Amino acid sequence: MKILMVNKFLYSRGGCENYMLYLGEHLSKMGHEVQYFGMYDEKNTVGNKAGKYTQNMDFHSNKLERFLYPFKIIYSVEAKKKIMQVIDDFKPDIVHMNNINFQLTPSIIYGIKKKGIPLVQTVHDYQMICPNHLLYDFEKNCPCEKCLEGSYINCIKNKCIHSSTVKSVLGVIEAWIYSWLKTYKKVDLFVCPSNFLENKFLSTKAYYKGKTKTIHNFIDKEKFTNIDRKEEPYIVFVGRLSKEKGIENIAKAAKLLPEYTFVIAGSGPDEDILKNIPNVKMTGFLTGDKLTEIMGNAKLLLFPSVWYENCPLSILESHCMGVPVVAMNNGGMAELVKDGVTGGLVNEPTPQGIALKLKEIIENEAYYKDLKENCKKERENILSIEDYCDILLKEYEKLVAR
Repeated sequence: MKILMVNKFLYSRGGCENYMLYLGEHLSKMGHEVQYFGMYDEKNTVGNKAGKYTQNMDFHSNKLERFLYPFKIIYSVEAKKKIMQVIDDFKPDIVHMNNINFQLTPSIIYGIKKKGIPLVQTVHDYQMICPNHLLYDFEKNCPCEKCLEGSYINCIKNKCIHSSTVKSVLGVIEAWIYSWLKTYKKVDLFVCPSNFLENKFLSTKAYYKGKTKTIHNFIDKEKFTNIDRKEEPYIVFVGRLSKEKGIENIAKAAKLLPEYTFVIAGSGPDEDILKNIPNVKMTGFLTGDKLTEIMGNAKLLLFPSVWYENCPLSILESHCMGVPVVAMNNGGMAELVKDGVTGGLVNEPTPQGIALKLKEIIENEAYYKDLKENCKKERENILSIEDYCDILLKEYEKLVAR
């Protein structure tokens, strides 16, 4: 099968890119032909034989051309034209989109469907129903569904996109145009990494019905199953150090539990919140074996995100390593952590609620031991890349046959 992977960035930059690159690599190993379309960048590690990419748009650039970006991020004539050229050259059986907004824009959907190619999109966030992509109010530090329940104008009122009126207006214009045009109705299948996200989509637009499928994310199971775990008495957090990730609650919970050590693996704009707390150790941003070791040797993984997380890989990885998880009882987190079985769910995202749940698990030795054993059993329910590709290819084949 010929598969065209589409994403605005074509190099390892974040979770979305890593998903696409790893998926494409494995599909190639299975004998499928995979090419890629996105934005030109010297850091690109994949591409297409036609050599067609969109112009690199650096929103932090000082060049004069940046003043044209507001027009290009709504509808890119260039992206539509070039993806059609790639399709003519490659003749894919299916196109699989990922993150396309602003640099590529949904204009490419029209180009793909004009060529009559089946179209799949993995939905990595809430962008199609929320202009700031997160269903989250940065000012109040809490989930927000005002645009779902009312009007996109709420995004402008709250300056939801980077606290900027201009960026919020542009985001709302884009959301309104493609909602009015029903552009996403042209997509044949939306792959949702959580039931929570899928249900949010189905509750907003009738035309999503029958076009969604939840497939939880995959991990390298072999890597996380065969580690030499040496349990140490600390609680670990892994992720971006920003308020929506719940780091304010981590800081306050650590102060409530001075007898416990909290290890923080990550970096971000709000990391100062966690500094100068005696029982908080900050490792900075970690990857590879160092990160696996820190996670695998922990007593517990703490995942206190305030926003509606989708399908966090660190929860899957921790379970695979036999490490119980304490997370919030919302979003995709609540689908992955089985309360009282593989960890604990906190109903209210408060420092007191987190501290209580941590103590409940750690200070009951027999209970904690059961959780660890259950995590090892949970490995069977976690998808490997092989499992994921098998499921996805069946969906591809259905669409191509149809």
